[in-house]
Amino acid sequence: MEEYRSEEEQVEALKKWWDENGRSTLTGIALALVAAFGWQGWQEYREGQREAASDLYQQLLEAVAGAEQAPAQQGVAERLAAQLKTDFSGTTYAQFASLQVARMAVADDDLDAAEQELRWVLAQADSGSDTALVTQQRLARVVAAKGDTEGALALLDSSGVNPYQATYALARGDILLAAGRSEEALTAYQLARQTAADDAGQVSLAALEQKIASLQPAEPRAIEAAPLALDAVGDAAQPDEAEAASVDGEEEQ
Repeated sequence: MEEYRSEEEQVEALKKWWDENGRSTLTGIALALVAAFGWQGWQEYREGQREAASDLYQQLLEAVAGAEQAPAQQGVAERLAAQLKTDFSGTTYAQFASLQVARMAVADDDLDAAEQELRWVLAQADSGSDTALVTQQRLARVVAAKGDTEGALALLDSSGVNPYQATYALARGDILLAAGRSEEALTAYQLARQTAADDAGQVSLAALEQKIASLQPAEPRAIEAAPLALDAVGDAAQPDEAEAASVDGEEEQ
C-alpha cells in the first residue's frame, strides 16, 4: 500500500507539473525546432546566393577578358555587373564586379564613371578591409586625374594600421609629382621604399628607384688637378692639357 500511495503521489505530482509547465515546454521545443530548421534554411539560401553570384561574376570575368577582341563583350560585362549590384549587393562579388567596371571606365578615359563605381564600392565594403583600402587608393588616382589633387591626397591620408602603406606612399608620390611638387613627391617615394618590405601590395622596387633617382640632385664630383711638368715641353703643353681637363670635368658634372 505504501508503494502504491507513493506511485500515486508521483503520478499526481507529474500531472500537476505538466498542467503548470507542459504547454510552455511544448512551445519551447517547437520554437527550438523552428529555429533549427529556419537557420538551416537560411544557410542553404545564403549558400545558393553565393553560388549564383559566383556564377555571374565568372561570366563577367570572361566577358572582360573577351572585350579586347570583341568590344561588345564590354557591354555584357557592364550588364552582368549591374545585375550583381542589384541582386547580390551584399556580396563581395558585387564589389569586385564594380571594380572591374571602374577599370574598364579608366581604360576608356571615362573618369566620372570610374569614380562613381569606386565610390559605390567604398559605400558597400567594410571600413578598413582590403577591398576598401585598395578601392580608396584607386579612387585617389582617379580623383587626381580629374584635377583634384588635394581631394586625392585626402583619400590617401589614412590613419591606423595600413598594410598597403608603401603603395599608398607611391600613389602620393605620383600625384604630387604630377602636380609639380617634386620635393614632396621625393619624400613620398622614399617612404614607399622604406615600407615596401611590409606592404601587402606589390611595389616595383626597380621602377621606384628610377623615380627616386630622377628627383634626387646629382652629387658633385671632385676634379683632381693635373700634375704640373717642370720641363720646357711640359710647360708649353700645360695650358692645353689644363683646358682639356677643365672641359672634361665640366662634362662629368
